[in-house]
Amino acid sequence: MPSAQQLLETLVSHATVSRDSNLKLIEFIEGYLDDYGVPYTRIENDDGSKANLLARIGPDVAGGVVLSGHTDVVPVDGQPWTSDPFTLTNKGDGRLYGRGTCDMKGFIACALAQVPHWVEQNLDRPIILAFSYDEEVGCLGAPRLIERLMADYPRPAAVIIGEPTLMAPVVAQKGITTLRTTVTGREAHSSQVNQGVSAIHVAARLVMKIEDIMAELRDAGRVDESFNVAHSSLHVGKIQGGTAINIMARECRFDWEIRHLPQDGFDEVIASFNDFAEGLERELKQRAPQVSIRTEKLIETVPALADRDNREALSLYHALLGERDSEAVAYATEGGQFQRAGLSTVICGPGSIAQAHQPDEYIEVSQLEAGGDFMRRLGDYLSAG
Repeated sequence: MPSAQQLLETLVSHATVSRDSNLKLIEFIEGYLDDYGVPYTRIENDDGSKANLLARIGPDVAGGVVLSGHTDVVPVDGQPWTSDPFTLTNKGDGRLYGRGTCDMKGFIACALAQVPHWVEQNLDRPIILAFSYDEEVGCLGAPRLIERLMADYPRPAAVIIGEPTLMAPVVAQKGITTLRTTVTGREAHSSQVNQGVSAIHVAARLVMKIEDIMAELRDAGRVDESFNVAHSSLHVGKIQGGTAINIMARECRFDWEIRHLPQDGFDEVIASFNDFAEGLERELKQRAPQVSIRTEKLIETVPALADRDNREALSLYHALLGERDSEAVAYATEGGQFQRAGLSTVICGPGSIAQAHQPDEYIEVSQLEAGGDFMRRLGDYLSAG
């Protein structure tokens, strides 16, 4: 039976960057599960180029535990790696290097390594493996996976999202929405500023409003100190516009994001921006009727995970790993999507998020061992009746 490290070596060797297919990795996992007689279901995307995977170890009854992990990884382009990112590398420093080692193929490897033992244990309640595609580009695969889980499986008691938390229990995360705002102005010679409307200047006012909204939320006391950034955050990451320095720009667009606290919600935060943009557009149309401000979602809102309705998942964590203070994180996961489906959800996995998406990404060998210990305890717990 392969160890977690051996399985991680194979998982890392599959370069499942989100822009590419993950099917070779899914096929490997399916073959591995076949070896132990574990039933599974593949859930493909629209064009069949990617797939989620659901698998059940144990009886087809309610009260099981879902182990959720994403199979895709972020790109390595332009990063100064000192080893092949898609070859698991042990440099003798207690770390295993490779893209996805901590985010989050280490968790998947820990789960798969325990499958043969879970099969032999004759579990009283099932362990359900839920492996998704395209988490890194907006949690796109999980909705289909969750829909099939809720339709075809008896209701599980808890979901563990295996993102890297150093095995701490994370009970809350911010939601995220990515947006693009496009401003259309009226071109004119830059010496005749009274004849045109610069889309860049308008965009600048909107960008400043975005920062003002963030400050207003903070100043109004809309904070949650359990997060390291205690308020909803708004950030413009990319802006492009104009054709020449002496032409008032006809178009400017910028890409931005809202990471909202669970108690704020996307709709409430975006409303303030939309009200300002609509008023600004009305004002500018009096000078140039063709002026417009349009905002679209690049990716649908990934819901926040709120610290609520998670008693079953937290009780499971405490039973396996003992009492420990719960945490909150600013990054997005699929946790909010499982919670939205009514499932008790906690984030917990081996490795540190500080290593995710970095060159020379790694997982500590000790963290891989901690993940394996969690999986062993889970099997024992679900065999206890």
